[in-house]
Amino acid sequence: MNELFNIKGNVVVITGGTGVLGRAIAKYLALNGAKVIILGRKEEVGAEIVADITKAGGECEFLKTDVMNQEVVQQNCDYIVEKYGRIDTLLNAAGGNMKGATIAPDQNFFDLEAKQFQTVLDLNLTGTVIPTQVFLRPMVKQGKGSVINFSSMAAFRPMTRVCGYAAAKAGISNFTAFMATECAKKFGEGIRVNAIAPGFFITEQNRALLTNPDGTFTQRGQDVIRQTPFGRMGDPEELCGTIHYLMSDAAKFVTGTVAVVDGGFNAYAM
Repeated sequence: MNELFNIKGNVVVITGGTGVLGRAIAKYLALNGAKVIILGRKEEVGAEIVADITKAGGECEFLKTDVMNQEVVQQNCDYIVEKYGRIDTLLNAAGGNMKGATIAPDQNFFDLEAKQFQTVLDLNLTGTVIPTQVFLRPMVKQGKGSVINFSSMAAFRPMTRVCGYAAAKAGISNFTAFMATECAKKFGEGIRVNAIAPGFFITEQNRALLTNPDGTFTQRGQDVIRQTPFGRMGDPEELCGTIHYLMSDAAKFVTGTVAVVDGGFNAYAM
């Protein structure tokens, strides 16, 4: 039997796991044999996701967290290591945006709110750094582990409007490359750090930006479709195969990369 893609029994931690993408990924991994621990702020949503995954036959648990609070994240980590004995994969899916960190069509750069810009940077970038620092320790101790960060199309192209979010995601791509080298050089080849860059998927964060109340696309949504050779938005489940690959031994020689899953968006020139 080929074990390259076998993730059965792997202990997987997902920050931001109560979002649309995190939920789909958690269910997929659990139904493929992983032991999934979702970290998030919304306890009711977390309980709902756990119930759904458990009913389907997967193993899943929710822990309340704050990715900006290292003490809380450390408590999460200590609990997981004590209960499961190890951590095999960390998915840094926590993130978000704020109105003041964006520039609307009828605004300009001087309307950007510096405090909200900083908050968005902290949530996305520092909110990736802190969990990585905490959950990396048991991986180093056990000599093996995979960290998968969440970058974005906005990291490749400085898109209009999403000023703070784009800056943060560009930082995540850079941080991913830095950590891949840092870990390989200082902790050995068993520790791998990669990122995934989703194209456009409808989530609670971008729904109002991309769709109208009747479900039709806004002008921005239409622009995305025109730029995407596949001619559609992505389905959350379409991220799962790439993540499965990156966390498995099939990607044993892969580190420092940003895997694009975008229906051709980033490749399209005109």
